[in-house]
Amino acid sequence: MDRLRVLIPAAGLGSRAGLPYPKTLFPFHGSPILHRLLAVLGTYDTTPTVVVSTQGEPLIRESLQQAALDAHLVLQPEPRGMGDAVLRFEQSPTADSTQHILLAWGDLASLQPSTVSSLVEAHFCADNDFTFATRMVDNAYTTVLRDQAGRVISVAETREQGVNDPKPGERDIGLFVFRKQPVFGTLQLDQPGSVGEATGEHGFLYVIEHLVRSGYRIEALKIATELDLISLNALSDLQ
Repeated sequence: MDRLRVLIPAAGLGSRAGLPYPKTLFPFHGSPILHRLLAVLGTYDTTPTVVVSTQGEPLIRESLQQAALDAHLVLQPEPRGMGDAVLRFEQSPTADSTQHILLAWGDLASLQPSTVSSLVEAHFCADNDFTFATRMVDNAYTTVLRDQAGRVISVAETREQGVNDPKPGERDIGLFVFRKQPVFGTLQLDQPGSVGEATGEHGFLYVIEHLVRSGYRIEALKIATELDLISLNALSDLQ
């Protein structure tokens, strides 16, 4: 069995950022974001699984071939949300043998190796079921909710709450390590909150609350740096 494999959802078309190609291929400091991610995550998986759109697949495949980078590309034919994208890992040739998944959003332009290593080490040392990196920020577009003892309860998305002016708080950065079986089992069920009212898409962060309620071990670590927060939604994000 493979203890840990890497999954990168990169099916974003780049249209919201005004790009004519997948945003994961946007060059950041001279290298496409996806190439940078593969370099950082290659310590854990030399052939990660990358989820791509039908339109973006040939562009991403060509970019990886030109750079002599290996990855298993799996299709998400329709933009049905991040939960749907994560489940596409089941199409990967590594899926059946995988116990834990290191998941990183495909637009993390400046993910730091030290953050990844700290997260992975903590996950396995504590024998967690789900571990993710967070940071306190001025505008928390996702908000980690904790109980009085500091234990994670859930992660809320401001756009699903109708919040147009995010407040300071603790947010995730799009970097997670989790045990595949309970997370995929939750994603495959028709759970409350699985489909966002604002987006109509199958989400991902809602699984945290369901895992907590089912008694799984969840931990959020405030280890992310300012550089880890850099991601591409609009071109101004990278300026």
